[in-house]
Amino acid sequence: MPREFPIGLTPPDWLVRNLRAQPAPVSRSAVVRAAIAIPLPLALGLATGRPDYGALAAMGALNGVISDTAAAYRVRIPTIAIPQLFGAVGITLGSLVHGHGWAAVAAVTGVALVSGMISTIGAVASVSGLLLLLTCVVGAGLPLPGAWWHAPLLMSGGGLLVLVLGLLAWPLRMGVPERSAVADTYRAVGELLRAVGGTSRAYDDARHAVTQSLNQSYDTVLAHRARQHGRSPELTRLLAQLNAITPVVESAPAAHLGGSPLPPEVPESVRHLASAVETGYTGPIGLKLPAPTTEATRAVDHALRHAAEVVTTPDVDPRGIDDRLGRPAALGIRAARALRNVTLSAASWRYGLRLALCIGLAQTLVSIIAVPRSYWVALTITFVLKPDFGSVFSRALLRALGTVAGLVIAAAVLAQVPRGWADVPTLLLLAPLIPAFTARGYGYQTAAITPVILLLSDVLNREGTDLLLPRLVDSLLGCAIALVAGYLLWPESWHTRVGDRLADAVDDTARYVESAFGPAAVDPPARARMRRGLYRNLSAIRTEFQRALTEPPPTGRRAAAWWPLVVAVERIVDATTAARVRVKHGAPPPSANEVTQVARQLRELAQGVREADTPYPVRTDLTGPPDSVLEPLRQEVAAARAITSPH
Repeated sequence: MPREFPIGLTPPDWLVRNLRAQPAPVSRSAVVRAAIAIPLPLALGLATGRPDYGALAAMGALNGVISDTAAAYRVRIPTIAIPQLFGAVGITLGSLVHGHGWAAVAAVTGVALVSGMISTIGAVASVSGLLLLLTCVVGAGLPLPGAWWHAPLLMSGGGLLVLVLGLLAWPLRMGVPERSAVADTYRAVGELLRAVGGTSRAYDDARHAVTQSLNQSYDTVLAHRARQHGRSPELTRLLAQLNAITPVVESAPAAHLGGSPLPPEVPESVRHLASAVETGYTGPIGLKLPAPTTEATRAVDHALRHAAEVVTTPDVDPRGIDDRLGRPAALGIRAARALRNVTLSAASWRYGLRLALCIGLAQTLVSIIAVPRSYWVALTITFVLKPDFGSVFSRALLRALGTVAGLVIAAAVLAQVPRGWADVPTLLLLAPLIPAFTARGYGYQTAAITPVILLLSDVLNREGTDLLLPRLVDSLLGCAIALVAGYLLWPESWHTRVGDRLADAVDDTARYVESAFGPAAVDPPARARMRRGLYRNLSAIRTEFQRALTEPPPTGRRAAAWWPLVVAVERIVDATTAARVRVKHGAPPPSANEVTQVARQLRELAQGVREADTPYPVRTDLTGPPDSVLEPLRQEVAAARAITSPH
């Protein structure tokens, strides 16, 4: 019988959350690419008598493996190639200031400021900023072989090797990842319909899964089709299929509020549609749907039949397609918009200054105190101080633990594997662990990367096991600087990171209510875009809250106190959508006074969230006709306001 922890020794919840491995699928193709891309440059270097060049190219391949996160082929090009360009710039700048003392400190600190600011633009920019700073730190702290242009060329070549390997199957599997993404969204919607009428927890989880799947599918199909619009029948058809499933998603809240499960034929029909999407089938699909009996079931039936019609239509007119998230602007316009937002955004300046402060402190410290392999201190800070990658506190903790675990593996490798050709099969075994463990969590990724980077470092400097202790000391020192200067000195960061975003979402919800029923009601496509944008923001807030829950008190305690409100706001959006669906299918519309009252209460709630760090009492006196379509919405708003009262 297993022993239980004594009460005093029970680990805190935030620690358990940090150490728990994340259940996530492993991409076999990414594992294979890592197994080829990292050892191959080293083998070529050994074969040509320049193992140092091979090690640099393998480090570039390691950067490419870290960036290799996209499934769709056309998305892999920017997600891998653009960060490699920034990496080449970083290694060039770093090598130019190598050995120049305080000039190097100032240069790396300036690069840290720019890196932090551009990291706030988006996912690709975040990885680009990461590699810009990482390679700059390496170039400034490590003497590199060859002329100044050798290192950027070799590292970029290694990263682009990952891209080439990732694109090899494109001619044979063109469009397959996009179809799989849309089909997965249909399957997620099928699970949502299966959860209708069940427990609130099961329905909320299913709805969150649908939101994430829709975000991913729209990003894959829509966000990268600006130059293909109207010229790619495959992408046009997939976008039409995504738009067609949206009314099914909108009808689900109305059915769930009815309290009765849907007949099993309903979710089964969605799974049939998912199979048709994935295979490209355009033949007849005989939906075996029972006759609807209520407004909600009529909405589900109508939406499913429309989705089936779109899925089986072989040719779609691109002029009739509504881009539910807005059609992407031209690349130049998006770049100018991103530059303007970064320059004027307080959040980007705040993060950039935090990163620059930490990097500047690290570079100053190692310039004053002799620290072996001192550039590892700044490298550690660069990896840890990435709020868009997770909680700074959690990443510092997991970085330290992952480094210790990785050093155990590295000690065995450096002590037992002779230098030379034996390094190639060793990398062949270690490299696939990086993409395999990355999905499990940051600590696992660190444990996988550490022996690989130490083996490649040994090829460059031939210090063997003497690398182990400096790596541990530098990593712990970097974690300490990130925790103190990048986390503890910014106590207000929790509220700006989470509280203000939640308040903005509540304000957006009030506008959504008014756009659905008020005198300024918008057309269905605009309302769909508003709802999708609101759910996308709530999904990002939910993720940020889950990160905050991994931090120790007081941040974790604050997040736990406000967490139920996130779920409550999602239910408010659901109730609004359900009411709109019921009105569309015959229910009487609500009065203008009802709409105004609900919107006012939501704005008061948003103001309260914005002003408080902890929940506080608020009134919940919402009244109206009990048979109104807004009665469930009023109940959800009252529940949300009640959540903010201390228990």
